[in-house]
Amino acid sequence: MSDDHTHVQEFFSARAADWDSRFPDDGPAYAAAVAELGLREGDRVLDAGCGTGRALMPLRAAVGPSGVVLGADLTPAMLHAAVRAGRDRDGRLLLADVAALPLRSRSLDAVFGAGLISHLSRPAENLRELARVVRPGGVLALFHPIGRAALAARQGRQITPEDLRAEPNLRPLLAGSGWRMTSYVDQDARFLALAVRED
Repeated sequence: MSDDHTHVQEFFSARAADWDSRFPDDGPAYAAAVAELGLREGDRVLDAGCGTGRALMPLRAAVGPSGVVLGADLTPAMLHAAVRAGRDRDGRLLLADVAALPLRSRSLDAVFGAGLISHLSRPAENLRELARVVRPGGVLALFHPIGRAALAARQGRQITPEDLRAEPNLRPLLAGSGWRMTSYVDQDARFLALAVRED
């Protein structure tokens, strides 16, 4: 395992037990972001870097009982927290790295990634891997329940021009990874970038 993976696992393992209690009011923001994916009954969707599985319930509601909901995360403690919260009832949990997903190419209709982009060790390669598992025309949502400026203020730091989530950086990053950005919102209340899988 690379040092990047070890760092991510250590960061989230230390926070898994109380993760949900730290962000108790995010549910509506997750549901609203999932709604923008435009999922239909029977669709197949992955929550990439699912953490404690807070998106699994709205994803399940969107695809219905005939759809497939998967949640993949690199950190066992986060997946254990998802099970303790009963969220494994809404989707199948996978201990997996988004850099090498155990999924067939073009097998999904959509990918949802909450807080994912800032934890990717090789963003271009990792986004290409997400594109690999999504059918052409499928959708990617990169989401955070608060915007970049609000998150930076919460963490006591400044936004830098190198921030991957800045539109001038994210749009070409997605384009070079098999995605075409179709929507970008960065407000205090949320960050949401939507992209479509190119042919």
